[in-house]
Amino acid sequence: LQESFTANSGQGTAKLDSFVVAADGTASINASASFAMPTNFMQIAHVDTVQIGVASAVRKRPALVQTTFKVNKVSGHWNKTMTLYGTKFGETAVNPLMKITYVYNNFGDPKGYGTSTVYTVNGSTSTKVQEQKCTTKTVQNFNSLPSGAITQTSGNKKYLTTCTNTMYPANGAGAVIDVSLMDVLYLQMDVPSAQIPKLKSNDANTSNRLYIDGVEVANGKLVDIFTAVPCGQPSQQAWEDGGNPVPAPVSNADFFYTVTGKCDFNQRPSQTVLTQ
Repeated sequence: LQESFTANSGQGTAKLDSFVVAADGTASINASASFAMPTNFMQIAHVDTVQIGVASAVRKRPALVQTTFKVNKVSGHWNKTMTLYGTKFGETAVNPLMKITYVYNNFGDPKGYGTSTVYTVNGSTSTKVQEQKCTTKTVQNFNSLPSGAITQTSGNKKYLTTCTNTMYPANGAGAVIDVSLMDVLYLQMDVPSAQIPKLKSNDANTSNRLYIDGVEVANGKLVDIFTAVPCGQPSQQAWEDGGNPVPAPVSNADFFYTVTGKCDFNQRPSQTVLTQ
């Protein structure tokens, strides 16, 4: 309002009436302006000005400005890659921001495990921030299992899988991605061997293969990453890569990761309403 009044020769008064921040960080701002508009014909009746008033209100919630991705466990006989894509405000180009690759170790056990690698992506540069390598072998029994061991039995064979997790640097949190300049975000799972090789969070035909905190996304629903990633707390998410039909329990999924969001005010436009 102040900018508008300044643009109109600066006549009148614009002021901030209230600025309230709620418990969830939502900011509500109310402003008003008034102007004594000079009259022409009404001056005959000695009415030299008419008071014009306008009020404006805007409400803005903190939005996602940073995400941190970390692999929990990936499995399956199909190689796959999950990528976070983003488009900046005022631009149309879609760019990768983070990716997680999985390569099956080809051992032949029923579930299948391999190596998962997490990267941050900046243009053509990919930086490794986490690697989880799972090794499988057959054993005679499951005695004296190491911590975190995964066991499987098929026929007369017993399979033991152990995984090592390495962070880069050693005290790293995972793939920390700045999304404060992003207007659009979506996740894409590429599974070349699957019947549907591309699964996308913003595609109503494939988003139902994504699980958020154990709950499968409903058929036909588009996922808004800005709200799917909570502020200040971890969210457990997973993909079913196409090897099983959905709907299905989250236990059928094969790509598990944790994502944590950091929220603040960003450049996303707010709805401003003239209230009077």
